[in-house]
Amino acid sequence: MSRVGKLPIEIPSGVTITVDDANINVSGPKGTLSQFTLDGIYVKVDNNVVSVVRENDEKENRAKHGLMRSLVNNMIVGVNQGFSKQLEINGVGYRVSLAGNVLKFNVGFSHEVNYQLPEGVVATIEQNVITISGIDKQKVGQVAAEIRSIKKPEPYKGKGIKYVNERIIRKSGKSGKEK
Repeated sequence: MSRVGKLPIEIPSGVTITVDDANINVSGPKGTLSQFTLDGIYVKVDNNVVSVVRENDEKENRAKHGLMRSLVNNMIVGVNQGFSKQLEINGVGYRVSLAGNVLKFNVGFSHEVNYQLPEGVVATIEQNVITISGIDKQKVGQVAAEIRSIKKPEPYKGKGIKYVNERIIRKSGKSGKEK
């Protein structure tokens, strides 16, 4: 049995889950999320506890078991608390501004880079830290990864966009001196 898949999920107060043949709908104080169910995997709701059960022990169903449990858990956490990622901009003259739903980056290119935020994702900026937040964990992580890819941190001076807790391994330059 899957170690992750067999764990029960407690439903917090204020969150409702409806399960039909093909979809799982989770609604809470922050919004509503929907997810299709995977073939061979069944989601059951009993007494404020969600359990994920697989049809049989075939390799494909064993692989889907933990995935489906994680997806349902992420939906419950998302509509109850939400998710956020923080990115930091390092570099002389590097800056970002928010205009409506568009992030405008000045990160050393000859032009300004605009990034349109998708629906359901909100960004806030405090000095050189961008906070991406929303209820869908996958969408928040994807937006953060796309913003980071605009100007990845380089290993010599550390300039670029990086996650707040990310550690950039620095290289010594041409002279070989450690700074």
